[in-house]
Amino acid sequence: MRETKIVLSEKELPRQWYNIMADMPNLPKPPLHPATLKQVGPDDLSAIFPMALIEQEVSTQRWIDIPEEVLDIYTLWRPSPLYRAHRLEKALGTPAKIYYKYEGVSPAGSHKPNTSIPQAYYNKKAGVRRIATETGAGQWGSALALAGSLFGLEITVYMVKVSYNQKPYRRIAMETWGATVHPSPSNITNSGRKIIEADPESPGSLGIAISEAVEDAATHNDTNYALGSVLNHVLLHQTVIGLEAKKQFAIIGDYPDIIIGCCGGGSNLAGVSFPFLQDKINGKELRVIAVEPTSCPTLTKGEFRYDFGDTAGLTPLLMMYTLGHDFVPPGIHAGGLRYHADAPLICQLYHDGLIEATAYGQTSVFDAAVKFSKAEGIIPAPETAHAIRATIDEAIKCKEEGKQKTIFFNLSGHGYLDLAAYADYLSGKLEDYEYPGEKIKESLAKLPKV
Repeated sequence: MRETKIVLSEKELPRQWYNIMADMPNLPKPPLHPATLKQVGPDDLSAIFPMALIEQEVSTQRWIDIPEEVLDIYTLWRPSPLYRAHRLEKALGTPAKIYYKYEGVSPAGSHKPNTSIPQAYYNKKAGVRRIATETGAGQWGSALALAGSLFGLEITVYMVKVSYNQKPYRRIAMETWGATVHPSPSNITNSGRKIIEADPESPGSLGIAISEAVEDAATHNDTNYALGSVLNHVLLHQTVIGLEAKKQFAIIGDYPDIIIGCCGGGSNLAGVSFPFLQDKINGKELRVIAVEPTSCPTLTKGEFRYDFGDTAGLTPLLMMYTLGHDFVPPGIHAGGLRYHADAPLICQLYHDGLIEATAYGQTSVFDAAVKFSKAEGIIPAPETAHAIRATIDEAIKCKEEGKQKTIFFNLSGHGYLDLAAYADYLSGKLEDYEYPGEKIKESLAKLPKV
C-alpha cells in the first residue's frame, strides 16, 4: 500500500522556532515612528505589545525556545500531517510529486493558532486582560478567539465588513469561543467613524480594521493589540510548519524543488518556507513562490516603500511592497489576502530575489480548488486555493517539459465555512478583478516622504 500521510509523533514537535533574520543577507530597514520618522524603539511599542513579543520582533537569534505551555496546547493539533497528493498527480497526469502540509486540522481550521496561542500566552503572562485585533476572512479572528478562551482573555475583533457579511459562520465561531465581533469600519472608534463619514457604504479593508484595533488598544490601559500576520514575531511562530515538514521530508528521503504558499500578509508563506530558505541562503537549489490575487497585487504591482500598516496612519512606517495604505480592494472571497502590503521580511526576501511572486484571478483559483477537492477530498479555503492554482500550473509545466520535480505547498486552512464562495463559483456569479495601475499610482502618491 502506498504511503499518503507522513505523520510525526508529539515527541517530534519542534521545541524552538526558527528566526530567518539570523541568516538573511539583508535585514529589512527599521520601522519608523509615524510622527517623528525616527527609528521605533521598545518604549514606542510597549503600550500595545508585551515585552516578550517586542524582544522577538527585533531579535536576530537563530533559534527561540517555544514555552512549555505553548507546546502543550500545540499538541491539540500539532504535528500536522504532510500529505502526498497521489490522486491529484494522477488527475493531472504529471510526473511531478506533489505534497501539502495540512494546517486545517487545528481547532480553528487554519494555520493561525500557531501564533495566536503564543501571543495570548505572552499577553496573559504580562497581566493583560483584553486583546483587540482585526480579521479579514475571519481565520485570524477565530484563532485569537480560541486562544483567548484557553488563556482566559477577553477578545475584541474588528472584522472587515464585507467579510462580516459574507462569512457569518466565522463570526459565530468567534462568538462561540467568547469573542466580541464588530463589523469594520464601525462607529466604536474615531478611525471607523471617519471612514463611515467619508464613505457610508465602505466595504472595509484590513488596513481600516487594523486602525480600529490599534486605536482600541492604545486608548484602554487593560488592552493590548495582536496581529495575525506581517510582524516578525508572527512569522517566527509560524515556522513550526516548515520545521515539521523538513523532518517529514527527511523520513521519506525527499526534498522540495518548489515551495508554494498564498500571500496576503505573509505568515503562512513564511511558516512553510523560511526553514527551507535557510538552506537556499546556504546554496541549496530551491524556488519559493508567493501567490496573491490580481485584485490585491502587492508584490507583483506594488512599490518597495515605507508605508503605514493601517489606513489611519497609527502604526509605525514599515519598509514593504505596498499598494498604498488607503487602498481598499474589491470584496473577493479570499478575505485574508486583501491587505495593501506584505510582511517586511517577505518583502526584503522578494526584493533580494530569494522568493518569486505571481497573481491569479479568483475564477481560475476556484477552478483549481474544485479540481483539488475532487481529487483529494478536502475543500480548501479560498486563500489557500491560490497556492493550489500555482501548484497545478507548476505540475502541468513538469508534464509539458517531461521533468519530475517535488512540489510542496501549504494547505493553510479548510473552506468549510467558506461554502458561500463555492456557491457563487458553481453558479457562475464570481467575477475577476484586476486592480488598475492608475489607482495604485494614485494611492502611492499619498505615501509619506521618507
